[in-house]
Amino acid sequence: MEAIEELALQPCTSSLYLRPFRLCYRQNGTKKFWDFMRTHDSVSILIFNISRQCFVVVKQFRPAVYMCEVERHHPQVFQHQDKETFSRLEDPLPAVVGMTYELCAGIVDKPDLSLEEIACGEVLEECGYCVPVTDLRRITSYRSGVGVTGSRQTLFYAEVTDQMRAGEGGGQPEEGELIEVVEIPLEDSMRFAYDETLPKTMGVIFSFMWFHNNIAPKLQKK
Repeated sequence: MEAIEELALQPCTSSLYLRPFRLCYRQNGTKKFWDFMRTHDSVSILIFNISRQCFVVVKQFRPAVYMCEVERHHPQVFQHQDKETFSRLEDPLPAVVGMTYELCAGIVDKPDLSLEEIACGEVLEECGYCVPVTDLRRITSYRSGVGVTGSRQTLFYAEVTDQMRAGEGGGQPEEGELIEVVEIPLEDSMRFAYDETLPKTMGVIFSFMWFHNNIAPKLQKK
């Protein structure tokens, strides 16, 4: 997973996932504009394995995170980039700086499926568990990237057992996915959530807190 090679930065003139726009408007008498991107909404799933008493999350390489770290070390990397050329990254950083821990998640790009059906499909593809739609619990939805995309993510909770494991997970290689399934023991989860040396999404931190407030007390009574 960490064998990242032949890195080159080039302009993005078209994309299946991002569409840049500029909105011009007047607010309280003042003319303004704002640049933003349209992208897909998404679902994410907090998975708790009750057989192992652990959370199931995913770890993967995120180019955007990686390039933020590259720019931090080499501020000139995004300078003088025109639309006709691309530049190979010299002296690249190790791939580990772009690895993040995340909830199982996926974009909403199948209009014939419900959010719950899309979520169950992602759990199977990424983590290898077969979860019935009726076993999903909707936690909430929220806006992410409000200054840039404003997309909506819907968060679900799923309890799984070892017997529900139907595969290894890891995503779909034909779609370019390379995902590592990671188990976080319940007793270590809040330390993990606040450990800044382990890059993670806000969804991981929020969902772990939600679990400890809403699910953990019930487990202790069993």
